[in-house]
Amino acid sequence: MKNLIPLLAALAIATPLYAQPVPPPAVQAPVMSEGVVRKIDPANARITLRHGPLVNLDMPPMTMVFRVQPPELLSGIKVGDTVTFHAESVNGALTVTAIQAAP
Repeated sequence: MKNLIPLLAALAIATPLYAQPVPPPAVQAPVMSEGVVRKIDPANARITLRHGPLVNLDMPPMTMVFRVQPPELLSGIKVGDTVTFHAESVNGALTVTAIQAAP
């Protein structure tokens, strides 16, 4: 028993020395979707998009109105632009949280 205690103490100290570092979880980029701007309502921070499938929201292609958060995202976007955007449900409202005109 006297020999076992020093052995266990040595193992407890040595184990962290050989432990492999755990990489941090990967930060996933938001899923971007494609659409065409049909209407912009800057006063109410809303945009109407005809969009393809929204994979992250499990939605088929359609035309619909989204809230935009933050509203500044609407600057530089105009009706008729083809855009890539990210939409998510924020407090139960479908909201565009990233948008840019497609090249």
